[in-house]
Amino acid sequence: MIILETERLILRHMEMTDLEVLFALYRDPEIRRYFPDGTLTYEETREELEWFLNGHPNHPQLGLWATIYKPTNQFIGRCGLLPWTIEGREEVEVAYLIDKTFWRQGLGSEAAQAVAQYGFNKLGLSRLICMIYPANQASQKVARSLGMSLEKEMEDEFGPYLLFAKNKLSDQ
Repeated sequence: MIILETERLILRHMEMTDLEVLFALYRDPEIRRYFPDGTLTYEETREELEWFLNGHPNHPQLGLWATIYKPTNQFIGRCGLLPWTIEGREEVEVAYLIDKTFWRQGLGSEAAQAVAQYGFNKLGLSRLICMIYPANQASQKVARSLGMSLEKEMEDEFGPYLLFAKNKLSDQ
């Protein structure tokens, strides 16, 4: 089921047939360099995929969605909205992961922009965040392209990260 489309991308619910290509992305250390859990095994990838088949189990309107490149109908990543509780506050993160062969083409920003607009306009969310490792300059650039600002530096069990945030403006 298609969630949303952009000029070059289709974001749809994940399917079990996405497992092999998702695993190819998740086992790549360069693609997963800034993910706290690093690369994933086939079994871990399958478990995550099953978890998100119909949206997030506790928040079905949220989740990670297959990201399809329209010109080739190729699965190139997964993007979406993930719920978190940070310092006792319910938050929703704009999350994105794009195949490295498609980096530096603006596809991460295109997907993130569409996901953020979907969160604000379709789901009625009032605030969105991005949690980014300090060394991940590319993701910081994407967050800023969404109009997010660095709110604070934080640390969790995986180490330090930057919390970028944007509140929905009343005129959106």
